[in-house]
Amino acid sequence: MTQLILLPILFQACLAVLLLFFYTKTKTQKVLSIAGSSVNLVIASLLFYTVWVNGSMSVQAGNWSAPFGITFVADTLAVTMVLLTAIVGFAVSVFSAFTIARDRLRFGYFSILHFLLMGLAGSFLTGDIFNLYVWFEIILISSFVLLTIGSEKKQLEGAVKYFALNMLASIMFLTALGILYGLTGTLNMADLSGKVAALENRGLVNVCALFFFIGFGIKAALFPLYAWLPDSYHAPPTAVTAIFSGLLTKVAVYALIRVFSVVFVVDEFFSQLFIILAVITIFSGGIGALVQTNIRKFFSYLIICHIGYMIIGLGLFNEIALAGMVFYLIHDVVIKTNLFLISGVIVKIKGTSDMRKLGDIYNDYPKLALLFALSLFSLIGIPPLSGFWPKVSLILGGMEADNYLTVGFILFGSFITLVVVAKLWAQVFWKSSANLEEHEDFSYFNKLRKRRKVAILFPVVFLTLVTLYIGFGAESVNTLATRIAGELINVQPYIDTVMGK
Repeated sequence: MTQLILLPILFQACLAVLLLFFYTKTKTQKVLSIAGSSVNLVIASLLFYTVWVNGSMSVQAGNWSAPFGITFVADTLAVTMVLLTAIVGFAVSVFSAFTIARDRLRFGYFSILHFLLMGLAGSFLTGDIFNLYVWFEIILISSFVLLTIGSEKKQLEGAVKYFALNMLASIMFLTALGILYGLTGTLNMADLSGKVAALENRGLVNVCALFFFIGFGIKAALFPLYAWLPDSYHAPPTAVTAIFSGLLTKVAVYALIRVFSVVFVVDEFFSQLFIILAVITIFSGGIGALVQTNIRKFFSYLIICHIGYMIIGLGLFNEIALAGMVFYLIHDVVIKTNLFLISGVIVKIKGTSDMRKLGDIYNDYPKLALLFALSLFSLIGIPPLSGFWPKVSLILGGMEADNYLTVGFILFGSFITLVVVAKLWAQVFWKSSANLEEHEDFSYFNKLRKRRKVAILFPVVFLTLVTLYIGFGAESVNTLATRIAGELINVQPYIDTVMGK
């Protein structure tokens, strides 16, 4: 049963290679990608169920015992992220099949998409911090290709900023790895836990931890190095931006959670650092969204804003705050992916992403507007939708730590989200279009066959249903988040699973 850990990675790798053989047959690629994503969703669900029932599992590649071999670990956090990746991957695969231009498909779009999903699964399941770096580089290369495929001017401009800052993050990460290996002689995370704790040179340990934090912080789009995200995420096709928004910053958040629970300790210095940068990230992301006129840049700044919630939970590092952090992570992966898919549908309807030229969505498509509203209300955190419950846990976690300033910024983040979403709703859904020429943009969507319209909207409906489950099934999700929080506080079972004790 432990070999099931490798299946999400191996399956995506095989699917990506298989798709290369059909690079000229776009219809075959679409069928293979959707079918493969469906199978991967089943695999991820099975792995999640197995870990939920039986507890954490690990496998040593090549039968080399830890810490000498390459270790893969499936604990509750890892399999939750793998399941979320499968859910988002399935939705984006379907949306891609009906929205990505044929020319882009012939350049290997689907193959690269599944290589990206393979890298994400590997990042979540690896138990070796050097292999985490390797998986990150696979993600970086795949995402860079997806970002530039099509070679439009705005894509290339965005790709330069994206690649430059992510390469800086990778250099920071690799530097930290070198220091860590020099100090301990191992890179297995479970083995590092005890060896790092035993080191006497705490100053050098903290410098090493700071390098990791900077590297992952850049990739997570934390203040102040977050400008690459809105400057690049608006450029590629919507399906690409959707998978980026849902998972790429979250894999960096996952890495921070993993490293600062298993390897390093969140002491007073790092707790304050995390919280200070998190609240500034909430503020700057919210204000950035407030002044945007491009709907995709608008959502990009909200990605930045809401990353702050998760880092606050890590900074507080008590059980209720960590549970809120995990709950928010689950909610954010799904909701951000769906919001970018919604932005893509709006562009299909109106022919523009400029909020100044949008309007009349509610008048012309009331059912669609109400469907989109569910995701927007969830984003704000209107009870009992999915964004409400994790904020309650984070607020309670802040109060438990007597950190009322942090509680204030969590409330401010909710308020600024409400304001910017109200602005979006007024400009995109309620406002009347300025002239008849803009009304003609509806012709593209109206001329689509009903089956194609349904296919384009299916991923949005699917992710909306997942979001509603997270909100209305909050008790089950909170049970999962609380279990993960307990495992993050007490990492000894994780260490024992890897080391075979």
